Amino acid sequence: MRALLPLLALTCLTAAPGPARAQSCDTLVDKVTAETAAKATERRSDYASFTASPDMTLTLACGEPDLSSVGAQFRGENPPDSYYDLFGHAGHAVTGIDAAVITEAARKAQAASVRLRHSNVDLGGARVTCSAMVSPDKGPLTLCAVIEHSDRS
Repeated sequence: MRALLPLLALTCLTAAPGPARAQSCDTLVDKVTAETAAKATERRSDYASFTASPDMTLTLACGEPDLSSVGAQFRGENPPDSYYDLFGHAGHAVTGIDAAVITEAARKAQAASVRLRHSNVDLGGARVTCSAMVSPDKGPLTLCAVIEHSDRS
């Protein structure tokens, strides 16, 4: 019986719930695909990329043990509503944070990034960051990411 107590304690600790906690990259890829209907174009053990439309792509960085991020790229400087919707749902799949909260944070960060080139909005357990830039070969780009962090307050 005494030998089972440490095993039981370890099992309880590893089964603790949390957004994206100890999920494999394959699991996160499947969640992003289900949540957004984007098509995975590249998969590695710690990274995946997706195509959502000709002008929108997603990238997923799988962290260990539970700090992952997902980014959305739009070819243009004024993303349509569908960009924010896609980003919110992809962020929800990775962080567990409500898609509407992520969408609103992205809108705020993107609006500020037009003036500042880069802007952040902190959420409980994650940060939304957006950048506006001009690529010499692709033209104007809007880039947003939601990045988990260890401070879940």
